[in-house]
Amino acid sequence: MSAQPSPEVTTHQEVTPPHEPQEVHFEPAHPTRDDQLPDTPDAVMACKNVDVRYGDFRAVTGVNLIFGYNEITALIGPSGCGKSTLLRSLNRMNDLILGARVTGEVTLHGQDIYARGIDPIEVRRRIGMVFQKPNPFPKSIYDNVAYGPRVIGMKPSNMDDLVEEALTQAALWTEVKDKLKQSAFGLSGGQQQRLCIARTIAVRPEVILMDEPCSALDPIATGRIEDLMEELRQVYAIVIVTHNMQQAARVADRTAFFTALAAEGTGDRTGMLVEYDKTTKIFENPSDKRTEDYISGRFG
Repeated sequence: MSAQPSPEVTTHQEVTPPHEPQEVHFEPAHPTRDDQLPDTPDAVMACKNVDVRYGDFRAVTGVNLIFGYNEITALIGPSGCGKSTLLRSLNRMNDLILGARVTGEVTLHGQDIYARGIDPIEVRRRIGMVFQKPNPFPKSIYDNVAYGPRVIGMKPSNMDDLVEEALTQAALWTEVKDKLKQSAFGLSGGQQQRLCIARTIAVRPEVILMDEPCSALDPIATGRIEDLMEELRQVYAIVIVTHNMQQAARVADRTAFFTALAAEGTGDRTGMLVEYDKTTKIFENPSDKRTEDYISGRFG
């Protein structure tokens, strides 16, 4: 029989009060890569004084960000701070929402994507998006991937090769190569999300936006998506919204922390960028007390 703890140990053991937050430590997955990152990203996209409004409501204000080639940028912060709103503004998905309006500049290779004469369909081809919940089309696996190239009039020398290439890049080819004509709905949730990534890749974008792509997935599927993101960053710029700070620490090269300010009287919450830096800096030595409080679990 194991010995019972002494009364002294039980009596004098320190107990953290329930209202005191526990300090949380995050281990970035690739600290050595930090040394290889330039201090300023080699910009493929940038936000300059970006505000997003829905009618009279200002959802996001004054955002200045640069998204770099071959980098993963994570947008983190409490619910309601405008992360997904900003993400949707990066490829004009907000155009589809009645009353939405973006001011400031969102640029791709220095060109404002909201400038007069810019085709939003072409913007969304070059800046693809993967949503929170897998949303395959009610078609075969093959037709899901081929859909985008067909719609935009791409003329690949061989569509079969393009489908295989996209599925291979999405780390799905070996799992589905013998059932390409089967319904995409027969795939698991994680496979469906990778199929959606393959569908995005098939039109050969330059930037991939991901809005909490793992929130509906189990840990194993989440791990596969994170591994996939690590591979995709070799070819694309990736921007990911995540509520999972451990995930941001694992996959992101740079992290932007957002918070929300409540307007007096109405209580409407407007999102604002607090701090943007290399991920190791954000998680280990943030410059702003609000970032430190959020990372350590004191709020949010």
